[in-house]
Amino acid sequence: MSVHHAAGLGYQRAAGAYERSRPSYPLAALADLADALPLQAGRTVVDLGAGTGKFTRLLALTGAEVLAVEPVTAMRERLAELLPQVAVSAGTAEDSGLPDRCADAVVAAQAWHWFDPDAALAEVERLLRPGGALVLVWNTYDTSVPWVRDYQDIYFRLAPRDLPSPPLPARPGGGSPADESHGPQGAADRWRKVFAGRPGWGAISERHWPNPHSTTVADVVERMMSSSHIAVLDPQAQARVRGEVAAVLGAHDATRGSGAIEMPYTTDVYWVRYGG
Repeated sequence: MSVHHAAGLGYQRAAGAYERSRPSYPLAALADLADALPLQAGRTVVDLGAGTGKFTRLLALTGAEVLAVEPVTAMRERLAELLPQVAVSAGTAEDSGLPDRCADAVVAAQAWHWFDPDAALAEVERLLRPGGALVLVWNTYDTSVPWVRDYQDIYFRLAPRDLPSPPLPARPGGGSPADESHGPQGAADRWRKVFAGRPGWGAISERHWPNPHSTTVADVVERMMSSSHIAVLDPQAQARVRGEVAAVLGAHDATRGSGAIEMPYTTDVYWVRYGG
């Protein structure tokens, strides 16, 4: 399987900015997963689309053996540099290159929307031991905050129509609505449909955690510039995007200036068991 052009080239160019500007995930989410699956010494977890290892490094804390899979060279090299104890290979979610029945759990953090869902799920079924689980994780923006909504609008307005997007599920008490208008693809929970009627899979479990990210205005700009479809633009177009993001941030009291700010994320975690 090939990698989407925006991901293959954009993340190759922006691996450093990706690592610097993007948030980690709540330790509470990791602890709940470790208990539920479980993840511990003697178990093996495959991390598909591992990127620079934002979630990989948390998985390693559980004591489980972690096998990271990342097709983009610059991201994979950054992961290997940061996590020398983790085995990392150059496969894809659809063709990982790992042996059959090698995993007690398969994780995709901030990545599943990039995959061909049917082919990736078939690969997960091949990798999982009976009773294992697939875990999907996303950090999503809290667009009930006005400046975050305006910021995200830039991302989606510039996105090509074929660009996959993370899900934006409805949440009690606010957050991103499941509204197709929010993105070219994946704004609603379309990823769920791949499980419908597919034998062997159980019910989807889910939990959501607030994940406020302490950052700076400069890093919020870099967060936008690390987006795959922005990173592939020519320098002049990137300069225009920087200017547009700076204008949005300068228009809101919470983000005006150059000091520390808080980027409000929610971490969405879903897991599904597979009977084999």
